[in-house]
Amino acid sequence: MTTPSQSHLAAPPTPPEDGSASQQSGLQSGLKNRHLSMIAVGGVIGAGLFVGSGSGIAAAGPGILLSYALVGALVVFVMRMLGEMAAANPTSGSFSAYADRALGRWAGFSIGWLYWFFWVVVLAVEATAGAAILTSWVPAVPQWAWALIVMVLLTATNLASVASFGEFEFWFAGIKVVAIVAFIALGGLAVFGVLPGSDHGATGIGNLTSHGGFLPHGPSAILTGVLMVVFSFMGSEIVTLAAGESEDPRRAVTKATNSVIWRVGVFYLGSIFIVLSLLPWNDPSILKKGSYVAALDSIGIPHAGQIMNVIVLTAVLSCLNSGLYTASRMAFSLGQRGDAPKAFARTNPRGVPQAAILASVLFGFIAVGFNYLWPDTVFQFLLNSSGAVALFVWLVICFSQLRMRGIILRENPDKLVVRMWLFPYLTWATIAMITFVLAYMLTDDSEGGGRIQVLLSVLLAAVVVGISLVRDRIGGRSDKTAGLPTR
Repeated sequence: MTTPSQSHLAAPPTPPEDGSASQQSGLQSGLKNRHLSMIAVGGVIGAGLFVGSGSGIAAAGPGILLSYALVGALVVFVMRMLGEMAAANPTSGSFSAYADRALGRWAGFSIGWLYWFFWVVVLAVEATAGAAILTSWVPAVPQWAWALIVMVLLTATNLASVASFGEFEFWFAGIKVVAIVAFIALGGLAVFGVLPGSDHGATGIGNLTSHGGFLPHGPSAILTGVLMVVFSFMGSEIVTLAAGESEDPRRAVTKATNSVIWRVGVFYLGSIFIVLSLLPWNDPSILKKGSYVAALDSIGIPHAGQIMNVIVLTAVLSCLNSGLYTASRMAFSLGQRGDAPKAFARTNPRGVPQAAILASVLFGFIAVGFNYLWPDTVFQFLLNSSGAVALFVWLVICFSQLRMRGIILRENPDKLVVRMWLFPYLTWATIAMITFVLAYMLTDDSEGGGRIQVLLSVLLAAVVVGISLVRDRIGGRSDKTAGLPTR
């Protein structure tokens, strides 16, 4: 597949010299630095960390730490590459706009729509999960009604203004951060026997090796763990989309990119290390209650289950809020570039892309309906077909950065304020790592496992790329026909 020459690449709108991209695009700079900082910090803490880590621990034992470290390294490298491009040219389309410029219009179109599809499916998943928690508290209200209430509330928040989205996300992310920090602090005190009542023999760093060794299921379990935790990291890139509506996009992106290492290290590796130190990895309560609830119970924290339900609900609402924002801004960017209906690129007087938000939430509502009506057929197909999109996004970011480095150096070398380490060798190594993960997923033939997710995601991607190529061919012919003299 050939790439258009550089002179014909579609470039995203160039921001003014102060780094603010929003005024030219019709969006408004409504996000404050504190909003961007918390979005960046909270973006890596998804509900999957709280809910899904128990299954990873059961599958890989203490070796799950290496699984998290490997995926964390991938996220750090990908975010560094994305940060390099975003700091040089902040735009609401982020990696889709950069792919458009670096690889060709087909790439920007395809990855933009795939990413939009990923997030609107996530809306349905998270709305259902949040509704399940709320129904357990207030059973008089049916689960579908809670899902509807949650979706309507967060749609209204996003429609009001970007500042209201930022404020909600600031507090959602803040609660998640405080919860993780408190967990690590209390757990750390318990591990070292400082917390009253926690100095019993079952607690301590020895748990990492004393129950079958650090790798009780062998080295291959590390890769199994990678497949189980990789998707809990999705969302780190949201800050680069949000930066286009901030007061100082370049500074926000640079700060978020530089801080991703400690965010991954503290929130993921730190908290999982505490869980594994407080309990033997094969303790049945980790799978039964969830890793964090089991750990809190082990040190005598009362009502640990309900506390964790509140935190998980907050994480779900945060994911819903940011997912709707992300999907709508990607649709807005696609509309700006002529790859989506023009209405998506229009903003109301408050600088909000209203049509893009409503279209995204409409598909989210439809997906929620599929989840209740046909959970094992239609909705499972949606889930599986979006399962590998996160990895496709990371691959596109890598390939875009390989090309964009040269474009930035040629056109605006002074804007290269964030640089990918060991370029281009580490970029190619990251591509190889992501490709290996995709290939390893093909070995997972369990029901709803990695193989079906990769195959259906590839099928979906092929359809979207095909649509893009047909559009470009038809558009090219129309342009040529329009230029012919009439007889």
